[in-house]
Amino acid sequence: MTAHGASREALAAARERLDALTDSTSVDAAQLADELAAVTALLDREVSLRRVLTDPAQAGEAKAELAQRLIGGQVGGPTADLVSGTVRSRWSRSRDLVDALEELADIADLTAAQKAGALDDVEDELFRFGRIVSSSTELRAALTDRKATTSAKSGLLRSLLGGRAHATTERLVTRLVTAPRGRSLEAGLESLSKLAADRRNRMVAVVTSAVPLSDAQKQRLGGVLAKLYGRQMHLNLDVDPAVLGGIRVQVGDEVINGSLADRIEDAGRRMAG
Repeated sequence: MTAHGASREALAAARERLDALTDSTSVDAAQLADELAAVTALLDREVSLRRVLTDPAQAGEAKAELAQRLIGGQVGGPTADLVSGTVRSRWSRSRDLVDALEELADIADLTAAQKAGALDDVEDELFRFGRIVSSSTELRAALTDRKATTSAKSGLLRSLLGGRAHATTERLVTRLVTAPRGRSLEAGLESLSKLAADRRNRMVAVVTSAVPLSDAQKQRLGGVLAKLYGRQMHLNLDVDPAVLGGIRVQVGDEVINGSLADRIEDAGRRMAG
């Protein structure tokens, strides 16, 4: 989600409230994700309702009470409290509120994976699934076909991911495919990957090499990149013979090309200098 002004501040506050909730061992983060996704779907459908809940002319407390009345009996207490606190904030656009709730649902799912010690697997699976989609026009067409039913798309994803990927990965991808809300599949997967990386306060480096890197090379490259960027680095690894024996590293918008040995040596000089 790209938020501006008041919405950016409201989203930051909502994410802090979510972190505080999920820090509690008594809160089921996966259930929280499901319920937040349901609220997202409701407000995405009900345009007039989300306009009321984001109306700057209405008192924040009144909007929070309305949210509690509407969803309090349909979701758990933690979800109702989180949504109420979120609508109490000021939003620049009504759609920003829905985008924020969708992001909170994704973060809650990723937090559940993190608590289960599976966040690394989920990150890697999201990346690999994105590569599979980009290499298969037939699969992408099937997953983005507006005429296809939700059950058909869900069934296709179950056949692709069921038993092969972590449950969190399947949930996140299924939600994205069945309720894209205007996003492309590629943009949605990229957003999920960034959220997953943010869970560990680390950046993502997409590393493409002509041949698979050894464990020593991966460890060395990850260490160098972490020092260069000042943050822990998660490596998404891909193999492409067209790299011609070298390596391509992309961190955000920055692309580093060159042989592995040359780039690591250059990175070492930059750190030393």
